[in-house]
Amino acid sequence: MASAIARKESGVKHALWWWLLCPLAFASPCPTGQTKDQAALVEVEQTWARALEHQDVSALLCILADEFEDASVTSALADRSKILARAENHRGVHHELSDLHARLYGDFAYIRGVATAVTDHGRYTIKVRFTDVYVYREGRWQCVAGHESSFPRPMR
Repeated sequence: MASAIARKESGVKHALWWWLLCPLAFASPCPTGQTKDQAALVEVEQTWARALEHQDVSALLCILADEFEDASVTSALADRSKILARAENHRGVHHELSDLHARLYGDFAYIRGVATAVTDHGRYTIKVRFTDVYVYREGRWQCVAGHESSFPRPMR
């Protein structure tokens, strides 16, 4: 009887360790140790664009702060959960970033740039000027707010 109890306790301990350690095995850790400079912010924006193209929600989870809010070209507000849900169903367009300029103020920063969505056939679908606001937390830049303004469509 004592050995049966010992085996049961051992099994419970095993299960407890698996329960504690499994999330670490499957979670994709966010980068840490990012530098506090303009190049790091540009790299985060490039990662964001690639994450949208590849529907990489785990990368976006690292970039977008819990309190993230975005004001789109249509003036609609979207929080982090809405942006993540959209990313899962993002259509296959490439995002070209240009004219990127970052400014840092200690643990806060913003970056402005132009994002052009290009289809597989080389036609652009939308071109926006954006501003993203970041805070440096947990060794990385996290975006807390974004805003986009669309460029007028070219005349045909």
